[in-house]
Amino acid sequence: IMAIETNFTPFPSLTTERLSLRKLSSDDANEIYFLRSDKQINQYIDRSRAASIDDAYNFINKTNQSIDNNELVDWAITLKDDPKLIGSICLWNLSIEENKAEIGYELLPDFQGKGIAYEAMLVVLDYGFNIMSLNKIEAYTHKENLASIKLLEKFRFVRDTQEESKIDFTVENPNTTVHSLWKKNNH
Repeated sequence: IMAIETNFTPFPSLTTERLSLRKLSSDDANEIYFLRSDKQINQYIDRSRAASIDDAYNFINKTNQSIDNNELVDWAITLKDDPKLIGSICLWNLSIEENKAEIGYELLPDFQGKGIAYEAMLVVLDYGFNIMSLNKIEAYTHKENLASIKLLEKFRFVRDTQEESKIDFTVENPNTTVHSLWKKNNH
């Protein structure tokens, strides 16, 4: 089987009709802080909230370090005519053995419901399957996060009970669901 391609240097910037997907920078700290501390955005996400702007800077540095180490790839989502971060999307939790990655995404509230996540996901899935040669992309989401599930279903992700059966719910949120997309189903 083909090995997955995990070289993220130079950084793989992506563009769509409306969007530029670029590397995170320290200029994004305020928006990252908001994304990682806002109650509404984080209601379905299991992670510790950012408590200060320093947490945001640390997150950006750690993320870019991980990208340089080819452990994950994380894009800042911006509108083409404005460098300000409006969200992020990543492929992380890479498994070389199983030839898969996990996709994660979030948008600032003002930019939700405008098809932006869909547009970003389109190019990121293409990158994952065709450039990285992934066989499978998984998304972990909260079962009540209907907007996210609807987005995944648009791309033909399906509920993956086999992956869910591997989750240790004493550690993970018991409301977690896994949706997966296999390369062969991705047209």
